[in-house]
Amino acid sequence: MSDTYIVHDPRFSALFIGHARLERLWTGGRWLEGPVYVPAAKSLLFSDIPNDALMRLDECDGSVGVFERPCGFHNGHTLDREGRVIACEHGGRRISRLDHDGIWRGLADRFEGRRLNSPNDVVVHSDGSIWFSDPTYGIDSHYEGHRASPELSSCDVYRLDPRTGAIEAVVTDMLRPNGLCFSPDERTLYVSDTGRTHDRDHTPCIRAYAIGPDGRPGEGRHFAASPSGFFDGFRSDDRGHLWASNADAVCVYAPDGTHIGSIPVPEMVSNLCFGGQKRNRLYITAQTSLYAIYVNAHACGFAD
Repeated sequence: MSDTYIVHDPRFSALFIGHARLERLWTGGRWLEGPVYVPAAKSLLFSDIPNDALMRLDECDGSVGVFERPCGFHNGHTLDREGRVIACEHGGRRISRLDHDGIWRGLADRFEGRRLNSPNDVVVHSDGSIWFSDPTYGIDSHYEGHRASPELSSCDVYRLDPRTGAIEAVVTDMLRPNGLCFSPDERTLYVSDTGRTHDRDHTPCIRAYAIGPDGRPGEGRHFAASPSGFFDGFRSDDRGHLWASNADAVCVYAPDGTHIGSIPVPEMVSNLCFGGQKRNRLYITAQTSLYAIYVNAHACGFAD
């Protein structure tokens, strides 16, 4: 154990750099979320949801400023296969895309004629489909969106075909689905459930869903139980380890579900992503501040 790393399993030692330390890059937000690395711009975008601001870190000089405000109370982000930013909007209760002409265009805001709750996190499959979670956090109060009554009877994970606009519910067995990501081979979809915010007896966990031959997830299985607090956002590295936000740490899980180590963070961790030129810099959004640490792991799809 050190101030920077907590080792639970020897396998974790291969994933961190002993002399690399956690750095606080910026502070001054209210609740930071949704980091996404944009390689073509050498930038990191991230949300400050209560301040209705989309922030930008310039990797070249380390400066942080407002990229867009208001922004519709963005939460999670990802890139599609053309490098366009896909956003989850609490305010607009929709999925939107920042096209190459600089205009945000809505992709989905309804399911079976009813308004979505408040899209939370999003990932893109190699077939171009957009998968997103839809809990109610953006309509539960005026703090992270606009308080409203849900029109849908449940909170689910959806698959959107951006070519046709078709949307379908693909994970329907969670109370409040939140973070999600695919395994490197895209044979597994991981989804966290933060339903304890609405049911104190609900167990915070990550579930794993095998993707079938039809490209849809089957029945889920338990992958990991939260050691404290909630699993919020997470990402997989190129070797299949899951790096997950959890209360005051980033918890790292082997592909078999073993909690192999943690990186303590001095604030409540919300989300993370890999970035930097070699995609080996772990960016961490944590309540009021943006942190980063270099690790011995890379984002899925990174090629030397």
